[in-house]
Amino acid sequence: MMHETAHHYSNDQASHMSQSDSIYEIHDERFRHLIVASAGLDELYSGCRWAEGPVWFADTQCLIFSDIPNQLMLRWVEGGGVSVFRSPSNFTNGNSRDRQGRLVSCEHGGRRVVRTELDGSIIVLADSYQGKRLNSPNDVVVRSDESVWFTDPTYGILSDYEGYRSEPEQPTRNVYRLDPQSGRLEAVVTDFRQPNGLAFSPDERRLYVADSASSHDVDAPRHIRVFDVVDGRRLINGRVFCEIDNGLPDGFRVDRTGNVWTSAGDGVHCFSPEGQLLGKIRVPQVVANVAFGGTRRNRLFITATKSLYAVYLAVEGI
Repeated sequence: MMHETAHHYSNDQASHMSQSDSIYEIHDERFRHLIVASAGLDELYSGCRWAEGPVWFADTQCLIFSDIPNQLMLRWVEGGGVSVFRSPSNFTNGNSRDRQGRLVSCEHGGRRVVRTELDGSIIVLADSYQGKRLNSPNDVVVRSDESVWFTDPTYGILSDYEGYRSEPEQPTRNVYRLDPQSGRLEAVVTDFRQPNGLAFSPDERRLYVADSASSHDVDAPRHIRVFDVVDGRRLINGRVFCEIDNGLPDGFRVDRTGNVWTSAGDGVHCFSPEGQLLGKIRVPQVVANVAFGGTRRNRLFITATKSLYAVYLAVEGI
């Protein structure tokens, strides 16, 4: 359907501005109940080469995110700005937290998934599959049963910009599940061109996974697929959930009502649980990833090329 825009300016300002000046695009009336029309887009930091992997730490009220090419992991604190969390970062990309509050990260440089213990030490969770090195783990999520799910495209070994150029050892680019008890790594999906961001639905009965292969092939997919989760271990009934009409899907998150908020070329796109485009938040730079955070988890943090942005919403993240 045709979209319209929702103003976040005062009446006086709005009288002198066109609808195109708003950061919001309304594609479905349901989107109005998810946004705060008066809330603007805040640029919190700039200076990255490629900002990625935001994850919120509620216990310390801070956001950790990656600047992959600069080999940095950064920490943002309200009122305190940005400081270095880890350097060098081994080209860390996506980040998440487990149920014990530990940081779980995907390293392009080490071609591995690691966990930062509460004392600051780092242990390796996965770096090989069937005796061969992983490609370059990209994004990761931890399920309620403590199983670790991550994607393994080849972006980190394509050049020396976001990792170390190397030939892939894996014949396919997979989605993996790491069992929390046995430590066994299993490829749960093997037919992606370039699997990227991933997230569970609120009830964990579905797993969403982005395919961002159009980054290097204009005819490749630029969509998010969804799978049914069986017994917390297997994925079945894979199908296309949504297509991205500007840019490609990278990282994304799900809110408590099941809507998917995904990165795209022109900002953040919001899709209903049925895969309908509800609306967009326009962002001046290409978006790589998002994360819900803040005191009430109603603030969407956005990593977009050089900058970290944030916007308040009328819905909370899971």
